[in-house]
Amino acid sequence: MGAGSAPEVPEAPGTTAPRLWVIVGATGTGKSDLSLDLAEAVVARGRRAEIVNADAMQLYRGMDIGTAKLAEDERRGITHHLFDALEVSADAAVAWYQPRARAAISEILSRGADAILVGGSGLYVSSVLYDFRFPPRDPDLRSRLEAELEERGAGPLLARLQDQDPETAARIDPRNGRRIVRALEVLAQGERTHGAALPERPVLWRADSRVLALGVERERLVERLDRRVERMWAQGMLAEVERLRGEGLENGTTARRAIGYAQALAQLEGALTEQEAIAETQALTRRYARRQVSWFRRYAEAEWLDALAPIDVDAIVEGDGNG
Repeated sequence: MGAGSAPEVPEAPGTTAPRLWVIVGATGTGKSDLSLDLAEAVVARGRRAEIVNADAMQLYRGMDIGTAKLAEDERRGITHHLFDALEVSADAAVAWYQPRARAAISEILSRGADAILVGGSGLYVSSVLYDFRFPPRDPDLRSRLEAELEERGAGPLLARLQDQDPETAARIDPRNGRRIVRALEVLAQGERTHGAALPERPVLWRADSRVLALGVERERLVERLDRRVERMWAQGMLAEVERLRGEGLENGTTARRAIGYAQALAQLEGALTEQEAIAETQALTRRYARRQVSWFRRYAEAEWLDALAPIDVDAIVEGDGNG
């Protein structure tokens, strides 16, 4: 089912109909491991399970260390979808992602398997989980706005957005010129608001979806994130980015701005020292994690789990209405 489609009608509770599971949470909370544990628990009960990616940066081929992407040999034989789907020179966009993710999920379910959507990109998750429509596009208008962004920077465009749609402006990172341009493009076409955000009263795309959210106490999460960034550099982040430069990393507008990748590029260019690149990545990662938690806290369906405590996935699956 593509963008703008009506929610599907699930089978009655208590049947063995395949289930859509959704695993969300801030970066560094163990979503990938939980998705594999959950898949194995489903398989142990005589069903099948496949995993669908909802992390925008894990869509990119070769962006592995900086995204903590599971290698093929770490996937425990579970089929994964929408990982390594784009070249780093391509632009990831939620409007591109939504129909592909929903198609993958629908195909998995049609085969009688459970689908597990996993990731921390809130807008990407929401575009699949909820009945979520995208506002119209105007390529010519966007080109003019992008030219203005290039010439004047994000500041004047953000000020215009704050005047026209303060609610949307408050949700957007002031440095994310691409999202500011998109919001102004939509408003200029007569739409009341940007619209590509979690609706006030969201309706599930599939009413039988079950959402598991991983949480970590703030201070402990900060410590985990800081150590994770240090490991990224120790594991070869700089070499990964150097290789991706040869594959067009700097030609795209999305991948090269990813947290960690932008800082590694700056280090390779001599604009940042390694210590500065790591520190800036840590600060941005902490801020991003705060936004992720705020986003997922609005999911009324979410069952929050302590990521640092043992999680009994067998009990979760055993107690499921479909089990």
